[in-house]
Amino acid sequence: MSLGTSSVCPTQKRTLSCLLAGRVGKRPRQVNAEELREAAVQLLNRHQNLSDLFLEVGSLGPCNLICQGKSAQKELSIRSPGAVFLVSELRKKAAELELPVAAISVKMVLERLLDLTSNIKGDREHVLLNSAQRAQLFVLFQSTRELLSLGAFCSKLFWQEYWRDQKQPVLEVVYHLHTQNILSLDHVLERNGARLWLVSELKALCGWTASENDDGDVVRQQVLSTVVTALVQAGFEGTQDSAVPTSRKHSQVCCLVLDDMLSWVLDTLGSQQLLQSGETAAALWVPMFDASLCGVSVSPDALRRFFTHSLTHTLTYRPRLKVSDAVATQREWGFAKTCPLLTTLFRKLAVVFEVQELLSHLQQVLETHEVNWQHVLSFVSTLLVYNPHTQPILKELLSRLLSSAFEVYDLENMITAFLLARQGALEGPGVFPSYSEWFKMAFGGANSCHGNSKKSLVFLLKFMSDLVPFEPPQYLKVHILHPPYVATKHRALLKEYVSLAKTRLADLKVSVEEMGLYEDVSGAGASVQPRSQALQDVERAVSLFDSTGRISATVMEASIFRRPYFLNRFLPALLTPRVLPVKPDARMNFIDSLKIAEKIPAALYSSYVESCQRERRRHHDGKGHSVVNDEDPLEVLQVQLQDLRAQLTEVGDGEVCAQLARISHTLSIVFPERAEELVGQPIICLHVDDPTSPELHTKVVNMILRSFCQSLLDTSRISPPNKQSPWAAQFVNSLLGRRKLPAAILHRMWDLLHNQGASLSAAHVLGLAAFAVHLHASQAQCPMVQLSPTLLSGPLSGPEALTAALSCTTQTDMLFCIRFCVAALCYGLCLSESACEQRLQYVPCGLYKKLLYLIPRLIPDARTLPIEVNGESEYVGPDRQVEGDHWLWKSVTDSDTTWRKSAWVLWSHAPFRLLVKLSEYQLSFSEWLAAELRVQRSEDALSDPERQEYQQWACQQLYLPSPEDQGGCGGDVRSACSHILNAIVDQQNGAQTQENNVRPLQMGTCLPDILCRLQEMVYEMELTSRSQGTKDEQGHFLLDLISRRCSVISDLSRTSGELSFQQTLQTWNRVILSLPAAMLVTVKTDGGKRTLDCGTLMEHVNQYQRNVCTPSGLLPYQLTAHCLTAVLMAGVSCSCPSGEVNKAMSSISRHCPLLLVSAGRWWGRLSPVVGSLWRRLTGGEPLPRQLSVLADCHLWACSLKDGMSRPAPCGPPLLLAACLHSVWDGCGSGQVVRISLDMFGQQTEENRQLLVFLLFFCVTDLLTAFLTPQEVKGLQRTHELCKDILTVLVDSADWLLLFKTPGSVFPVLEQGLYQPAVMVTSDQHTRLMPLAFYSLVPHLNCEVLERTVKAPGFLHTAVFCYTSLMKLFMDGQSPCPVTELPTDQMDPSKILTRAQQVLLKTISLTSPSSVPQCQLHQLETLCGHLDPEVTAALVSHLSASSLSPELDFL
Repeated sequence: MSLGTSSVCPTQKRTLSCLLAGRVGKRPRQVNAEELREAAVQLLNRHQNLSDLFLEVGSLGPCNLICQGKSAQKELSIRSPGAVFLVSELRKKAAELELPVAAISVKMVLERLLDLTSNIKGDREHVLLNSAQRAQLFVLFQSTRELLSLGAFCSKLFWQEYWRDQKQPVLEVVYHLHTQNILSLDHVLERNGARLWLVSELKALCGWTASENDDGDVVRQQVLSTVVTALVQAGFEGTQDSAVPTSRKHSQVCCLVLDDMLSWVLDTLGSQQLLQSGETAAALWVPMFDASLCGVSVSPDALRRFFTHSLTHTLTYRPRLKVSDAVATQREWGFAKTCPLLTTLFRKLAVVFEVQELLSHLQQVLETHEVNWQHVLSFVSTLLVYNPHTQPILKELLSRLLSSAFEVYDLENMITAFLLARQGALEGPGVFPSYSEWFKMAFGGANSCHGNSKKSLVFLLKFMSDLVPFEPPQYLKVHILHPPYVATKHRALLKEYVSLAKTRLADLKVSVEEMGLYEDVSGAGASVQPRSQALQDVERAVSLFDSTGRISATVMEASIFRRPYFLNRFLPALLTPRVLPVKPDARMNFIDSLKIAEKIPAALYSSYVESCQRERRRHHDGKGHSVVNDEDPLEVLQVQLQDLRAQLTEVGDGEVCAQLARISHTLSIVFPERAEELVGQPIICLHVDDPTSPELHTKVVNMILRSFCQSLLDTSRISPPNKQSPWAAQFVNSLLGRRKLPAAILHRMWDLLHNQGASLSAAHVLGLAAFAVHLHASQAQCPMVQLSPTLLSGPLSGPEALTAALSCTTQTDMLFCIRFCVAALCYGLCLSESACEQRLQYVPCGLYKKLLYLIPRLIPDARTLPIEVNGESEYVGPDRQVEGDHWLWKSVTDSDTTWRKSAWVLWSHAPFRLLVKLSEYQLSFSEWLAAELRVQRSEDALSDPERQEYQQWACQQLYLPSPEDQGGCGGDVRSACSHILNAIVDQQNGAQTQENNVRPLQMGTCLPDILCRLQEMVYEMELTSRSQGTKDEQGHFLLDLISRRCSVISDLSRTSGELSFQQTLQTWNRVILSLPAAMLVTVKTDGGKRTLDCGTLMEHVNQYQRNVCTPSGLLPYQLTAHCLTAVLMAGVSCSCPSGEVNKAMSSISRHCPLLLVSAGRWWGRLSPVVGSLWRRLTGGEPLPRQLSVLADCHLWACSLKDGMSRPAPCGPPLLLAACLHSVWDGCGSGQVVRISLDMFGQQTEENRQLLVFLLFFCVTDLLTAFLTPQEVKGLQRTHELCKDILTVLVDSADWLLLFKTPGSVFPVLEQGLYQPAVMVTSDQHTRLMPLAFYSLVPHLNCEVLERTVKAPGFLHTAVFCYTSLMKLFMDGQSPCPVTELPTDQMDPSKILTRAQQVLLKTISLTSPSSVPQCQLHQLETLCGHLDPEVTAALVSHLSASSLSPELDFL
């Protein structure tokens, strides 16, 4: 070689190929290959350096070691010329030294390897090679691979020498040896001490920190994953020969290495002082349990065996905690308090298994191993939080454990069941039932496992007693307040346990007496201090009092049986001084009720009043102060909600579930759980007038709703609802698991939807709509809601209550309602676009019906495309359907969309239109009418012509032709009229008022418009009847309808039933006056002759109108005129109009005296109206004779008023008396009365009847004055008038017939001519006739009274009225005392005492011979036990033995 060649710098070494190429270039081109080979050999012989030659042989240029794996096999197949020369030289060297070639090659490779790794020998800070070393090592191992392929290298000898020279081999070197198929990891682990070395290297590698701009993290990940894959493959593949000792030993070593690393992780987690570096190092090993890292190198069965082994190792690692320790400290092992690294480990170990498999394996481990209870219970919490299918399977496991425990009386299964149930309860009701619910379900019934024998009961109580020393107080409270079922004969055993538990609570300084009235004893919530618990009890008690109007039984029982807590905790919390409001609130009313019930000591109440007065003075002086709540829970919740929002777009579902569990834990602090109801689902009282909550609760709810809206917008930007994870449903379910939180949420949402809807932005509307959809989907977990004041009958579900908050009375309300409902239904349909069952779950029917009402009303084009049950949807073709699924969600999320566009897209969406085929999604005609009647005309979105056009379309085109089973009328106009009439009555009664507490028939509603639609239909029905000739058969369908409505009203004897009855008829009267009067009377055709039939009208007046007259016995003028008009207008269609009218009026006189009396009393106003109508109808014919009689009677009464004495006309005495009574009411002086009475002083039959009816009308006025306080001023005049008439009738017994109540138990005489009196007045006045009797008779002067007593039948009437009066007072049906009476003698409350005195005096004045013994026996039976004194007087004075003068002591 030349000098220039030899002077090359050592750092600029050229490869063997380059040197050979240079030498060839200096030779003549004619040199052959043989000569060239000889020259190369000479060169190598002169410059032999085998160590450097290893690098020369394998160097093919710069190469990235990380990417070498893909081409390694290809390179091995191409042997370079340098390898051949290297082997040749090695053989020469081996021949010289008389050593094997492999030994020489091993020595050379080892020398070069040690030279490359000398800088990291014993240095734990450099556990990996740098990039330059890694490149040189790649070249070295490439040459080594070629030597190995040529049989010139021994891998086992190399490892032996390397292990001996390097006491701590570098793991990365071993990794490269393994990946380049030079030396497998299996052979490496065969060396003694290899296990400890590998574990040490793995730990160091996990703890190593990579420098910047280095690929060390990638290399480390590959090294760890390759080592784990090799270990799992060697340790858990089932194809290994277990019979070979070496194979079995090798497999055990691999398992031990994996166990050592897992133990290192668990030790790190269990350290009390966890260093950040240690946590990071252990965190790098946990991802090695990812099922995807092993790839295809490990079979699925081997992977499952590895995960099963690792899970068992984790659950059984260091079982140093006893069961007693687990019972005592279990509260600290909930999911929210578990190390996230441990939950991540459990999740990765569980990913390849079903929940059933995991719990079965857990049960097996519990039965066969000593376990680490903290790990076991944390594992259960992780499963419950991350997998929603865990709850039912865990419940089944608990049932099996309990059954097995009671079969063989196994304590281990018992304690396992209790620990697992309590662990589940720690995660909140949204994840698992509370402990109290589980305990009641497991042991609260006679069919429970312990209920079949005494031995089982003793076993359970003995087990619970053994736990007492270690039990937290929450669980002891559960066992005391919800004890297991115990038969009566074994109650003593339970009392022993209760006594032991109470003693333990006393040791813990938790007094049973200080347990809250409504305290949550589930064991899951945070412990509440007695003062805080008392405040919660006060709030709950006040809420119950406000909703029911009564002091709850729990408070009353506590005031007796738990008096220390009631006096020392509850009352001080209730009587906290404050500035009392001007108008008493619920708390003040509750305090007053307790004071009336004598539950508050007088001294304590006085102190409270004085403190409140001082508080008011301080408030006026500006010295008041407020207490600021602790904001820490709010800050924590705010951060957690922000983290949740970030996780929804970045991480998987599991982390979202975990974050929701943490949020639920924080909410349990803000809303401590309380047992709202002892049994069953709680009912929330929602105050619609003031739907506010405490300030802290309002802040929390606002944060929750705001976070939900923001999260929904974030996730919707990425994908539509049906492509998202179920985070929203999980979010809502986690909130519903609480008790107090749903109430606050519903109050806030009611306030937003009902009062602030117009101010909500599109984002708020969309978020709240989606929230409402998930509430509907989870309504089984949502508590029931009772609106206060009561707007709907019975409790409602939460979604139904929110639907009721959406008002449609004004334009503003309608626009917000349609925006909200469109957003909700678009969201729900996108969630459930495939399955019909899911549509029912996610599409609230209440919101759907509101859209069926609003869209056609506000968008006229929708009326041309109505949704019909039997309609077709060809216009929504397949292409349009696919488009619709995309545009539906876009229509509510695009910023440039409008509510009209969104509503039209939804209206045209096929799944939306198909829902109407389901009965619960159909808007019936009655529901449409109820909604339309609530609209305020002055604030309607439609003008008057637009509203008329819309209503006519809905009535005539939509609902009238629709089948009845689909909410329509089936083409029946009469059915349509019935629906309208019922809707009007219902709205007036408030039966279907959903919007607010305002009366629906006030001025400004759409009632006039609906009445116009009713008139149109009635007119159509009349024309149809005439054209078809069916008018005669129609009958009084209007009267039949009201008859059916009144017949369903419950007990009329109760005030509520009576008021409902009166309100129904008053509404009916308003409606009937707007319809043609001829509909009240039927014209029948018999033998070609047309006659009037007023039977139904008379029955209606007698049965219904009679009981609502005000004043009693007088129909309203408008109704009276309408009825007479009906008779006249129907009569003119008969063959003989005048004759038919006379017959009808005669029939009315006999069978409906109330109508006759009302016509007589109103005749002064009716005369011109009736006369004008008759002349118009008949062409000027005179009035019918019966109507002339009415005119004559009225004229005669008026003549008496003017002082003229005229003979009475020929007319019914009742009509004459009514006309005369009407005149008496009109005149202010008593002169007319005196003249009239003097004129009737002649006791003719006609005069006597007239006087009796006059007395009847006066008595009716007397009772009206008793019943109506505003009429009390005329009471004295009416009383005197009755006495004057009685003075004239003193010698007649006819007037006594007025006080005989038909149908009583006392056999009264027939009233005969005076029967019409009962048919004129109301049933209430008839029942009170005994009161009138004894308010008159005692005030007669002595002479008149003695003459009255002698009248035939007076004693019978007096006894009957007395007993009836006593029953009235005992039944509570007597009038309330009147405080403004002119004299105390007419006070109803004092009449009973005077009645007894009068009756005893009557008995004393009655001759015994005038009363037959049979009648006396009847009187004695009638008195019975009502008044023994009267009974004794009857027996002693009127019996046969009293005929002896000696016994007449009176």
